[in-house]
Amino acid sequence: MKDTRKSAKSTTAAGKKSEGFSAEERAAMKERAQELKAEERRADGEKALLAKIAEMPKPDRAMAERLHEIVKASAPELSPKTWYGMPAYADKDGKVVCHFQSAEKFNTRYATLGFSDKANLDEGAMWPTSFALKELTAAEEARIGALVERAAG
Repeated sequence: MKDTRKSAKSTTAAGKKSEGFSAEERAAMKERAQELKAEERRADGEKALLAKIAEMPKPDRAMAERLHEIVKASAPELSPKTWYGMPAYADKDGKVVCHFQSAEKFNTRYATLGFSDKANLDEGAMWPTSFALKELTAAEEARIGALVERAAG
């Protein structure tokens, strides 16, 4: 049986040998493929996150929708996703940085905005990693925006 496949180094019409893609071109193509996968994961993650928010009862849903807007504005590099059935936001490595837990999820009197150990919130030997939320006023929204921006940085 004769192998009829051509070598990657085929001769062009001008008589020059083609070496295929350069190392730089291959690296650029790999990078673009990763970007496309990340965009797809981000779109799928946001779709799942929004579906989870839509399932929440009205007070938690309104708060989660507003938090989603704040996180997207404060740290657009974070990717929306769900984490243990909760809206969450992950870094470029897919590690959750922060998440929202509705009051209804565990039948508590307040919702929670939590930060993981991946969040850059370290302050000395002790710092908060979660915050109870009863409502969002302009002051809380500003503080959350600053915390999320810092956490993602």
